[in-house]
Amino acid sequence: MSDPRDTPANARVAAAHLAGTSPELRRVTGRPMQVTRPVADLLRAPGGPRDRQLLWGDVVDRFEDHQGFSYVQARKDGYVGYLPSNALGPLQAATHWVASPATHAYAAADIKSPDRHMLSFGSQLTALSETGQFIETTAGFVPRTHLRPVGQSLEDPVAVATLFLGTPYLWGGNSRLGIDCSGLVQAAFLACGHNCPADSDQQEKHMGRTVQGPYQRGDLLFWKGHVALVVDDKTILHANALHMAVRLEPLQAAIARIQDQGDGPVTAHKRL
Repeated sequence: MSDPRDTPANARVAAAHLAGTSPELRRVTGRPMQVTRPVADLLRAPGGPRDRQLLWGDVVDRFEDHQGFSYVQARKDGYVGYLPSNALGPLQAATHWVASPATHAYAAADIKSPDRHMLSFGSQLTALSETGQFIETTAGFVPRTHLRPVGQSLEDPVAVATLFLGTPYLWGGNSRLGIDCSGLVQAAFLACGHNCPADSDQQEKHMGRTVQGPYQRGDLLFWKGHVALVVDDKTILHANALHMAVRLEPLQAAIARIQDQGDGPVTAHKRL
């Protein structure tokens, strides 16, 4: 059975490249577009629950625009869902990405000018001009120190995840405003140039190789419905519902706590 999270087909349309879908569905070639909101909930159904979030500049293929919602597939991880149609705009090639936990896009190249948007780590921006300490983008003027050129990756996923310490826990969250366990892992690994699915079960299935023995920095520990990054042989870093935040936690104590609260043992220890 196909997984609706990565299979672009609903009750009316299906992506033209899909095989084995109902002949009654209209076959559609996706139209490339990009997110034009700081954060947009990717919904399971129009007006339905949030499954994930997309950030400013994330590229999607839109297969349908129906009653105010667009049926899309995100290019960064293949995740499928619905966005408000007014959260999308024409595709523009990104030149920079936000490499600080968050930044502001200002109305002018002046820190005292009105801030138009708060942009989260990982947001993709298109530069229009450069003015001293600011880069003018389609979102506004962004401090140069908070940006990196597209293609310039970071090196240490754990260091990236540490930028999110204290971020509130949010189910399905992918931003500095709120993030969940798999969103934290995805932000960390994408920023370091590694492909990374969106949900923890997908990450467990597709990322790295299973290992046994000593824990190393950058390893991933999986439980049913949860994932954490190993900081060192005594510490993990994860977004979790106990603390309702991204926190460091003693590794062995966390393993015992999670099992004692009824969520079971570690299901996989993986390393890229």
